[in-house]
Amino acid sequence: MRRLYNILFTVFLCLSAPYYFWKMWRRGNWRSGFTQRFGHYSARVKQSVTNRHTLWLHAVSVGEVNICTQLIRTLELRAPNATIVVSTTTSTGMAELERKLPSHVLKLYYPIDRRRWVQRAFAVVHPRAIVLVEAEIWPNFLWRAKGLKTPVFLVNARLSKRSYRGYKFLPGLFRPLFASFAGVGCQNEEDAKKLISLGCKPEVVRVVGNLKYDAAKLDERRATDVPELLRQIGAPPDARLLVGGSTHRGEEGLLAEVFVRLRPRFPNLFLVIVPRHHERGREAGKDVAAQGVKFIYRKEVTPATQLKPGEVDCLLVNTTGELKCLYEYASVVFIGKSLTAEGGQNPIEPAMMGKPIVLGPNMQNFEAITNSLLAGKGAIQVADAAGLETAVASVLANAKLAEELGANAQRVVRENLGSIERTVDMILESLQEKNG
Repeated sequence: MRRLYNILFTVFLCLSAPYYFWKMWRRGNWRSGFTQRFGHYSARVKQSVTNRHTLWLHAVSVGEVNICTQLIRTLELRAPNATIVVSTTTSTGMAELERKLPSHVLKLYYPIDRRRWVQRAFAVVHPRAIVLVEAEIWPNFLWRAKGLKTPVFLVNARLSKRSYRGYKFLPGLFRPLFASFAGVGCQNEEDAKKLISLGCKPEVVRVVGNLKYDAAKLDERRATDVPELLRQIGAPPDARLLVGGSTHRGEEGLLAEVFVRLRPRFPNLFLVIVPRHHERGREAGKDVAAQGVKFIYRKEVTPATQLKPGEVDCLLVNTTGELKCLYEYASVVFIGKSLTAEGGQNPIEPAMMGKPIVLGPNMQNFEAITNSLLAGKGAIQVADAAGLETAVASVLANAKLAEELGANAQRVVRENLGSIERTVDMILESLQEKNG
């Protein structure tokens, strides 16, 4: 099985490499740390982990980085002698790690899952334990950890229907991998049952809740002065912001269309769109302009920028790391990837801030969170663009409704806090048992 996997993986890697190189190039800053993906590290990296009790955490990209950040802060308090290493897969994830974590936390790129490259990475990092955030299952990585008797923990585990079917389809490959986990922290009982059916040992599986709730409560220094930014681009002093967060293809145009239709009723309405992938800025701009909406890109705003009132109707954010700051000043928030694509994006940050939330029908990746918000009357779910317009109009026209939605959303978040501490308990208790 291992030989077959390595042959097929190598073939797939060769065929897909041009596409992934192109994606890395589009996102920018791809050269920095590039060789780390092949298990090659600088002398500085090697020196920083030599003869240390290293705890290796892995966060695939931006969404998992927020969880990792909170886990690290808690682990450093409760295991002060551990040297923390955190890895990610994407350059955007690395940018978030650099922004959110202090310099003493070593930040690396996760090795591509070829046996030789994984072996090199382990030989340098030599982890005492590994924590994988969400279901990141790479066979060579887990085989190497098992061979070295390094305990691996899977936290905030969540299985989509597609990934569950995939793992069930190849039990000979995946069942021993799931059985190798020293601890599994999952979000709910349903995921716990699925993970056990895939091979996880029942005694290591714990339902700890969704770590994304705790991750959203990070107290960060606000890097963006949103009121000053809005003043610079000529937004009304009493502007009411319709913020589209982490939008995907097609949603920018729909939001612009809704904005155009609502502006006569709400003349101080101002549109803010934050695409999920900043490199889609040009495409998103074309869709917004096609609806007759005048906009400015975030990257075009400099300290010298001074636009006249009414010169633009929309801020199109083609940078990273500012969405949370913009949510703070929103009058109503639309959650992206929920109308024209499947999966949805994380609604917890605006919920924690008490913002009225509107989301589309496709929230599969955040189903449990969405169900909690809807059950607690902390969000409005719509079926299509017409429903989006109606919901946004209702929130803007009814201050009581907006206040109730926001308060209910905050309550749902508060009721679900505490999963970070429960997860750290699981990790540290398991390690203590292992060490006697």
